[in-house]
Amino acid sequence: MNRTFIKLLISLSASSLLATSALAGIDEGKTTYDTLCGGCHGTGALNAPVLGNAEQWKDRVAQGISVVEQNAIKGLKMMPPKGGNPSLSDEQIIDAVAYMLSALDAPANVVNTAAPVSSAPVQPVVKANTANTFNRLLKGGKEEWNPDPADDGIHDPDHEESYYLQSPKEAFEGLPESRYGNHVDWVEALATSAINPRFDRLDADKKPFVLDLNIVREVKGSMPNVVYPHKQHTEWLDCSNCHPAIFTPKKGANQISMASIIMGQQCGVCHGKVAFPISECRSCHSQKKEVAAK
Repeated sequence: MNRTFIKLLISLSASSLLATSALAGIDEGKTTYDTLCGGCHGTGALNAPVLGNAEQWKDRVAQGISVVEQNAIKGLKMMPPKGGNPSLSDEQIIDAVAYMLSALDAPANVVNTAAPVSSAPVQPVVKANTANTFNRLLKGGKEEWNPDPADDGIHDPDHEESYYLQSPKEAFEGLPESRYGNHVDWVEALATSAINPRFDRLDADKKPFVLDLNIVREVKGSMPNVVYPHKQHTEWLDCSNCHPAIFTPKKGANQISMASIIMGQQCGVCHGKVAFPISECRSCHSQKKEVAAK
């Protein structure tokens, strides 16, 4: 199908869909997308349509807004209901759908005749590179560790509040050190109670369900096997962070590759961004292979 025609079809269809959605909810929908949906819809994991990719969304858009919303709420194929977070309301999911539709080159001045909408203009969506660009493996030269927020390439240096944020060097002072990532050994910091992260945002007394289970993935060649320790992860992450949206909890159901991880999928959803970078091979490839007897 001609690409120009596809974009026209998407633009017209998305305009119609957005006209029946509350545009005022798009900002709220972006928050839900950033915290939940982006793991798959930002990377294409589990065959999810990627944000802003008109061709991948065209068949879904053609079904109508109610179908798209109900699929997001109830789940579809590999996507779990509400993206794997049942605590979200239907309205939050509907807002997230509206935000994703707003990225399909739809006009920002569509008027919703069914309900009043905000007069605030819809902000254009910046399509981010899905590659794991924060990973040291993809960067060359020597770079300063833990630069100030305005200089870290993540925060907006033109926004004055970036200069009010605490410097990482100051925040990390006194924590156990590591030679990689942001130079903090977060696992040791947690084990020694140097940090005490709240497991539940709303309930300060809620304790994590810690699963002390190692998953070993045998790899080909001379590299040691990969050991995934559930304990260190579940001490401050709920199971729903990974299952089933990122990893299907079934033996043999996940085909993991370094290429996909570097592109910000699977383990790369966190590692290289908020967890240690994948350039530290031995942190994961930690089980030595048995040497066959001669």
